[in-house]
Amino acid sequence: MAEIKVPELAESITEGTVAQWLKQPGDTINKGDYVVELETDKVNVEIISEYSGVLAELKAEEGDTVNVGDTIAVVSEGGEAPAPKAEEKKEEAPQEVKEEAKPADSIPAEENKQRTIASPAARKMAREKGIDLSEVPTTDPMGRVRSQDVANYDPNQAKPAAQPQAAAKPASKPAAAEANSEKPVERIRMSRRRQTIAKRLVEVQQTSAMLTTFNEIDMTNVMNLRKKRKDKFQEENDVKLGFMSFFTKAVVAALKRSPLLNAEIDGDQLVLKKFYDIGIAVSTDEGLVVPVVRDADRKNFAEIEKDIMGLGKKARDNKLAISDLQGGTFTITNGGVFGSLLSTPILNGPQVGILGMHSIQTRPVAIDAERMENRPMMYVALSYDHRIVDGKEAVTFLKRVKELIEDPESLLFEA
Repeated sequence: MAEIKVPELAESITEGTVAQWLKQPGDTINKGDYVVELETDKVNVEIISEYSGVLAELKAEEGDTVNVGDTIAVVSEGGEAPAPKAEEKKEEAPQEVKEEAKPADSIPAEENKQRTIASPAARKMAREKGIDLSEVPTTDPMGRVRSQDVANYDPNQAKPAAQPQAAAKPASKPAAAEANSEKPVERIRMSRRRQTIAKRLVEVQQTSAMLTTFNEIDMTNVMNLRKKRKDKFQEENDVKLGFMSFFTKAVVAALKRSPLLNAEIDGDQLVLKKFYDIGIAVSTDEGLVVPVVRDADRKNFAEIEKDIMGLGKKARDNKLAISDLQGGTFTITNGGVFGSLLSTPILNGPQVGILGMHSIQTRPVAIDAERMENRPMMYVALSYDHRIVDGKEAVTFLKRVKELIEDPESLLFEA
C-alpha cells in the first residue's frame, strides 16, 4: 500500500479543501494521474499520484479541510482493490427470503440511510445538519443525492406537522420572527477563496490607514490613438490593443516618480521596491483574483496585453498557479467593465496603493471660458496607505497618470 499525501503547495499555504475527487475507490491509476482537486486560499490545485495501482481508499471526503502532509488516499500498488471486510461481505451476502420480504417500514433508519446513493459532500453536509439522506429528494436520473439537494432540503416542509402550527409556536415569539422564519432562504457554504477574500479585505481595513483620492481623465486622445492603431496592432502582434496596457505603462511611469506607492511596510521599516510587478484584478466565478504582470517596466504594449490576456484566461479557467499571484507591488482594478462610474478600491495588502478605473462616460467639459464640449471621461481613484504615503504624493501620482493617458504618445518617451 502507498499513501497519497497533500504536497507542499506554497510558502504561505498550509491547508486546503477537497473540492473534487477525480478518481474513486476501485479505479486504476497510473503514476502522474490527477487524483484530487484541492481548493486553496488562492487557486485550485490538482494533485497527482506518485504511484501506479488501484485507488483503494479515500481518507478525506469532498468538503473536508486537509493540511499539508496529511494522507488523503491509499493506493494498492499490487493492481487490485483490497478485499472487502468481513462485515461488508456479510452485508453483500444473499439474504433469506424472509428478510427480503421484510416491509420497508421495518428497515432501521440507519440501514436505510446507508443504502442511499449520495456524494461524499452530500453525506458530510447531511451529517452536519442532522438530515436523514433517505428523506432528501433528488432530480438526479440515477437517484444520487448531491450536496445542492441537501442544501435545498427543508425537513419542516417535507414532514407534515403532527399538531396545528399555531399550537407549536412559542407564545413569546415575535410576529416579525414568525414571518421571517417562513420566508424561503438558501444557505450556500462560502468557498475557501471567498472566505479568504473576506478575511483579508477586513484585515486591510483594520491594519492600514486607507484613504482614497479621485481625479478624472479625458480619454479622447487615447481612444483616437487606439482606434487608429488597433487593426495594425492586432495584425502584427496577434492580440488586441486595450486600455489596460496604456494604464499599466502610465502607472509604472508614475510609480518611478512616487516610489513610496511601490513600497510596503515591514515592521518599522519601509521596503522600497525597485521592480514593477503590476497586479491586474480579474473577476471569476469563484471571486476576485489578482494575477501579476512581471517586470511591466521592461515590456512593450504587446507584451503587456498578451500577459493580461493569458492571465485572465487562466483565471477564468481556474488554471492559475501560485506563482502567478505572488509578489505584486501595485494593483490596477477596472470596475468600469461592469458599469461602475465611481468606487473606492480596497488595498491588496501588503501593497500600499491600488488604482481604480471606471466607466467611460460622455460628459460636457469646459474647454475654456467660452467653449463646452462633450468628451469621453473616466473617473479614476487611488486608494493608498496613509501611514507611509502622504496626500501630496498620492495626488501627484494620480495627476501624473492623468497627464500620461491624456497625452498617450508621451508614454513612448518614459524610461
